[in-house]
Amino acid sequence: MALLRSEQATWLAQGAPLDDIMCGLNAAPKWPKGMIRETREVVALARKFNHEVAKPMRLDLDRKIQENPDYLPEELIKTANEWGLFTMWIPKAFGGQGYNMPSFSWFAEELSSNCAAIANLIGVHYLGVATLMATWNAPIIFRILNEVLQGEKTGRPCLLSLALTEPGAGTDIEDVDLMDKGTISCHARRVAGGYRVNGEKVFISNGHLSTWHILFSFTDLKKPSESLAMLAVKTGMKGFSFGRIEHKMGQKSCPASELVFKDCYVPDDLVCLSPEDAEKLAKGPRKTAMQLIDYIFSASRAAVCAFGAGVARGACEEALEFASNTEVCGKPLINHEWAQSMLAQMYRNVSVARLAYVESNHVNSMVGMYKWLQFKPFFYLLKWLPQALSKKSIHYLLNRPAGTWILRKAHCDLQQQDQIDRTSGWASLAKFTGADIGMKNAQMALELMGQAGLRHDRAVEKHLRDAKLIQIYEGTNQLNRLNLFKCLIAPSQPGATVFDE
Repeated sequence: MALLRSEQATWLAQGAPLDDIMCGLNAAPKWPKGMIRETREVVALARKFNHEVAKPMRLDLDRKIQENPDYLPEELIKTANEWGLFTMWIPKAFGGQGYNMPSFSWFAEELSSNCAAIANLIGVHYLGVATLMATWNAPIIFRILNEVLQGEKTGRPCLLSLALTEPGAGTDIEDVDLMDKGTISCHARRVAGGYRVNGEKVFISNGHLSTWHILFSFTDLKKPSESLAMLAVKTGMKGFSFGRIEHKMGQKSCPASELVFKDCYVPDDLVCLSPEDAEKLAKGPRKTAMQLIDYIFSASRAAVCAFGAGVARGACEEALEFASNTEVCGKPLINHEWAQSMLAQMYRNVSVARLAYVESNHVNSMVGMYKWLQFKPFFYLLKWLPQALSKKSIHYLLNRPAGTWILRKAHCDLQQQDQIDRTSGWASLAKFTGADIGMKNAQMALELMGQAGLRHDRAVEKHLRDAKLIQIYEGTNQLNRLNLFKCLIAPSQPGATVFDE
């Protein structure tokens, strides 16, 4: 038996790391059972929201914005706020409803099966929340998220956006190995009591609808990879304004905005993370910048995969309904073997995309952003601790200077490089898998339905337009393929390098 175990250890050491192969198997027994109940609640809520809100308005909104690209879906935002959708995934430690983060992916799939634009409208808010959380600056987190909570109570929605992409730097700004090669221009100059910001951000989802913008800026434009300053900018601040709204082909209901900074003064109490803060962390400014980017996108790319899975499912469902109600050569289309084969392939595609985002969330649950929130003792403590007692204990502790130190120590200094690679690599795998599958199913649905699929009221051509954008944002699919190679393949291949060209 001892020999057998020794041989097993020898063979298990060969090939890909087991942690990469067995994410789901490792994660399953560690999930609190309460997460399963929560996820069922979330899916039921998403279906109700689709039926009562999203489906009746999705095509009208799409048409309205086609006719007037500057139209903002403020009524939809107000309705989503009334449903509590902008606080559901804010951790209870920060005053939110505290639903487990992986459940958002299931929610996103449900909404995207109806309309990816409406799903993204809600999802982008949580991209902003994730970016704020990734700085682990407790006082600013409490301050901004409290405004989100108050916005729900008062009926005046308070949304967050991530201000990352620049006119001369799209994918370049998402990896430190590319930052110094790109044309980055958003400059934060240190002045008394804060920073003075100049530059532009483009393609910022929900920009015109958001109250707070978590801004990536740089104190040294020659070395942006080592000079990241993450700032919180509020709509209405002097020197900050909105430029144009992009005229998009798909996902029209989620506006993409230009943000303009002209001598915008950001005081120290809104500096989420400065280069000096990064110097104090174990990994230093450059590696910390990459770690924060990985934290953000490792969480958000699973949800983007779910957008793709939802679009793929919506296209499949539209094609199935068409095949059930259409006769070809004297019998229902659904009884033709070629149609059955196409529908089976589409069904398979949806299942593969779903498995990809579930697996990515498993990795985040074990070694990524969700780790501590899903640690069983913390999960049940936060779930059952009364909000009043939470404010007296957790809020009191985290709002003190030691709170930020504890959060950064736990999430930045203690996360190992192989854990960062695993979360980032799996997130990229999920992202381009879901995006490509959403596009493929929309194309197959159009092929099966013929001219009928081009009608706006059938929604399939909208799914196709929406799917194309999923291939582009959150890092293009090409960048995500390279990031997968960098994180999951290159470490086991001596001499392999990425982004050298």
